[in-house]
Amino acid sequence: MPTSENEPKVIDQHLDHPRTFRDNTYVYPVVSRRSRGVSIGVNLNPDKICNFDCIYCQVDRKTSAVTRFVDTEMILSELAATIDMVENKQLFREPEFQNVPEPLQRLNDIAFSGDGEPTTARDFDLIVERVADLKKAKGLEHVKMVLITNATMFHRPKVRDALATLDANQGEIWAKLDAGTEPYYKQIDKSLIPFHRILTNLQDAALVRPLVIQALFMQVDGQPPTDSEIDAFCDRLNEILANDGQIDRIQIYTVARRPAVESVTPLTRTELDRIADQVARKVPRNVERFYGPEVANQDRLEPLLG
Repeated sequence: MPTSENEPKVIDQHLDHPRTFRDNTYVYPVVSRRSRGVSIGVNLNPDKICNFDCIYCQVDRKTSAVTRFVDTEMILSELAATIDMVENKQLFREPEFQNVPEPLQRLNDIAFSGDGEPTTARDFDLIVERVADLKKAKGLEHVKMVLITNATMFHRPKVRDALATLDANQGEIWAKLDAGTEPYYKQIDKSLIPFHRILTNLQDAALVRPLVIQALFMQVDGQPPTDSEIDAFCDRLNEILANDGQIDRIQIYTVARRPAVESVTPLTRTELDRIADQVARKVPRNVERFYGPEVANQDRLEPLLG
């Protein structure tokens, strides 16, 4: 179990991650617990269309989308301006970013995330390549490029090309795995894509580069996942490792902003520790844990990127 010294301290900005910033359409900065600094998000799904319908998702799909198109040149323009705001510290003079502790005032990563599955974007491979070029042009080779993904599209050739570009540009793949069994996967992620497709894609991708596995667990109708479900989750990860797949670390976290489904609530600290300890015992990899908000802050629950 991590000590209190290396557990990220939750600040106000961790609990408020809007995917809008000023007049931008696609690019938004956040102060992220999991990045331990500033993460600049690139929303490749402004149409709010996703091939998952997770019961813990906080995207409001009832309201109209800002746009249904992805404009690569506009993404690059917004991203360049936002990078400059972070690098010259202007961002931290903005009202919502004031009082961010100095150690967190660093650009940690550019993250492809947003209101749906980013790898479904039509020009995903081109966008990743252009963003990598922009990062190089600004002398930010040390800044990571992070893909936050449900791994459903890894088998597509253009997505494989994009993953290779990430590999060559300080990239990390944060791949979702919220279940160990197909019934629980269907209950939580509510996708028509078979569970075995996710597992096959994770295995194939892990043969090429280490993955960061992100697992969001929660209470459903007041009940956390069972020990047997967590055992099955561990079995899926150990199968990847046994077949020469690479896993860098495992992120265990819970909901941090109110989901659309009322039956979904955050795990308590004790429940999350129990799950993380169980995973740490069974899977020989570093397990990071990210707690939900305090009970007093239950109305300010945080989105997936964080």
